Amino acid sequence: MLNQMQTLGQVRDDFAAALARVPRRVILCAGTGCVANGALRVHDAFVSAIAAAGLDAVTELRTEEPHDAAPDVLVSKSGCQGFCQMGPLVTIEPEGILYTRVRVEDVPEIVERTLRDNEVVDRLLYVHPRTQQHCIGPKEIPFYTRQHRLVLGLCGAIDPEDLREYIHRDGYLAAERAWTRMTDQDVCDAVTESGLRGRGGGGFPTGRKWDLTRRSESDVKYVICNGDEGDPG
Repeated sequence: MLNQMQTLGQVRDDFAAALARVPRRVILCAGTGCVANGALRVHDAFVSAIAAAGLDAVTELRTEEPHDAAPDVLVSKSGCQGFCQMGPLVTIEPEGILYTRVRVEDVPEIVERTLRDNEVVDRLLYVHPRTQQHCIGPKEIPFYTRQHRLVLGLCGAIDPEDLREYIHRDGYLAAERAWTRMTDQDVCDAVTESGLRGRGGGGFPTGRKWDLTRRSESDVKYVICNGDEGDPG
């Protein structure tokens, strides 16, 4: 949990130190498509199978634990990775192995061969449809190599339910800067200069929209976020 007295820098450093003490990580895609195909059951199966193999698994890092109490494996979830037709997706770090269409019955083999013996389970790798190459991870899979992700660049790598990990990846730095070092006019000017526009047909400049709201006089103002899953913004 976050300590209200900690600065972003302290949270970032503490989480980085705790993460560095964990040698292996298993990441389950918990997007809607993977969950519908049983990803949460696969997640629970990993926790059980890792413990049965005599390894210490945790689903949440505790930054206050001493170095000698570091777990062997961190089992976590990610947001939707986009490759829904191949889910459930399981990533093994730090090797960057991506296993596809993983079922509960596959978990003991992954734990034994990959987590314990450092082997790759070839049958669970994505197979390139043209070359028939078994792709180790996203860097070899055409679905990912043809993309250049910016906003979603960390999706699949971090746990979206752990704010500490987002902060560890420099999350909220812009918000911190806007809140502590910029005026409301500075914020609107920066957004205007960025060229950011609305996703509607008119492409209305976001900075101008914010500035109109800033200049309107009212004791109460509301921020409304479009949280619809289908909205690309």
